[in-house]
Amino acid sequence: MILNIRQAMREGSKVVIGISGQSGSGKTLTALKIARGMVAHAGEIGFLDTENKRGSLYADELDAPFLIGDLYPPFSPLRYAEAIKEFQAAGVKVLVIDSISHEWEGEGGCIDIAENTTGKVANWKKAKAEHKKFMNALLQADMHIIACIRAREQVDFINPSSPKSLGVQPICEKNFMFEMTASVMMSSEGKESRHIKVPKDLKTIFIPAQDGYMGGGVGAGIMQWIGSGVQVSPELISWQNRLQASASDGLQGLANIWAQVPKPLQKQLAAHKEQCKASAMAYDEIAKEQVVMLVAVPEQAQGFNPVTPREPPAPIITKPTEVEPICDMESF
Repeated sequence: MILNIRQAMREGSKVVIGISGQSGSGKTLTALKIARGMVAHAGEIGFLDTENKRGSLYADELDAPFLIGDLYPPFSPLRYAEAIKEFQAAGVKVLVIDSISHEWEGEGGCIDIAENTTGKVANWKKAKAEHKKFMNALLQADMHIIACIRAREQVDFINPSSPKSLGVQPICEKNFMFEMTASVMMSSEGKESRHIKVPKDLKTIFIPAQDGYMGGGVGAGIMQWIGSGVQVSPELISWQNRLQASASDGLQGLANIWAQVPKPLQKQLAAHKEQCKASAMAYDEIAKEQVVMLVAVPEQAQGFNPVTPREPPAPIITKPTEVEPICDMESF
């Protein structure tokens, strides 16, 4: 079984919001104020700062201190994912990330990963695989997340003699803004916003207040919208997310997490486990197929003498990551 086919209903869940804009567009303060409207007190807000401690400048903007952590280079997708997990472990309910643009074009980010290759062609396969790990951590977290994204004017140079302006665009992976629950583009120091992707039920929530700014009222509206759905135990959702995330480690990785699920919850999660099990088995099959032998490319360099045979380099074998077993697979 790879699907759990059921009657559709909107369940209470976590949201991931994207707020993009150029420098000075008001995205950071807007994100913090929306976050404040989503929690009982400011201490439940986390702030992942990748902007060289600029987030600390907003320490007095809320009615009480929030939690903050600084992420320094390299800005790899894996380090972002680990940072998200650390805030989750700290009990944060809403995490503001300012910004995620470094994950894409910062030092050690996806573009660096793709271009840091010994071949002549960028290794985008590796970069995209790393980006997926970041997205899994982002979308399967047990807390709400508001991601700030830098933006700038971009130009299309496909025809060098006639460059074409593409307008202000978010600096991130091309599909990132559409992976969000909702995403907006800010401008005019936060007084103007343009919807990029906003569900119809949230369109009346994502509007500026009388002073022209989005803020706590938007956050409160989001929570009211979430609360109007069918409510599910936060602990149950947490374990669902952990099981789903562990499937990428294959069947053994999933079995290890399942062994940690409290016995009273295992019955409720049995159907979800079977779905994740099908996913884990598919990951194992993909891993087997990716055990590839890299064949040396015939030399094209000037001065190469085809008469003189050369020994090919030893093949490089890429193996899937092994997960140390802590669970008996027979009982799983």
